[in-house]
Amino acid sequence: MLIKTKVIVISKLKYRDNDLIVKCFTQHRGAVSYLLKGVLNTKKGSSKAAYYQLLSQLQIEENYKQNQSLQFIKEVRLDYNFTTLHTNLYKSSIVMFLSEVLASVLREEEENTQLYSYLETTFRWLDVKDEFSNFHLLFLLNLTKHLGFYPDISDTNRMYFNLSSGLFQSTKQDNYSISGENLTILKQLLGINFDALDQIKLNSKQRQSFLAMLLLYFELHLGTFKKPRSLQIFNQVFN
Repeated sequence: MLIKTKVIVISKLKYRDNDLIVKCFTQHRGAVSYLLKGVLNTKKGSSKAAYYQLLSQLQIEENYKQNQSLQFIKEVRLDYNFTTLHTNLYKSSIVMFLSEVLASVLREEEENTQLYSYLETTFRWLDVKDEFSNFHLLFLLNLTKHLGFYPDISDTNRMYFNLSSGLFQSTKQDNYSISGENLTILKQLLGINFDALDQIKLNSKQRQSFLAMLLLYFELHLGTFKKPRSLQIFNQVFN
């Protein structure tokens, strides 16, 4: 069955000499993996590997077969032409890091159009902005809304936030109760939009500490989540 859909590339793996296995987040079926035969064979030229850069936004026509682990793409074209996302060193580092996070957390083959829209609009925002040093922090925090463990914001005036429960608390309950600088940053980020990010001034040490806390938050709420292998390189770039 031929189906037209929009997709966002979240990972790719070379398979054999000229093939790729590409995992995409699709607009109407969630995470789907595709086998791209011969895509790395420049002589064939039937489908260009350049389309399948990480976080590329595409429109595809797929030859969908139910209960098949790998689907096949018949036609592909760009849905959005990024101008800086893959060429700016800092943005491409964000792409590498966040695509690894997304590949880990987006596994279900089920429709989530709100999440698709979130990914689509935020990466387009990043593409056109010059000030984006805190982008990944707000992106990951807001991603938890779609994954089901966004912090409970009913008592944000309290002195602690518990990473395990996702609740603000008046007293320190355990080793997952955070306070101090990371708590202040969390409260600053909760509820703001991306256009307000430039109002939050953080140095590299603060940024790295808060990111480490966020990744622990993911680990505590997603049993299969592991820290991205690209984290060390990412932190070096943003040092």
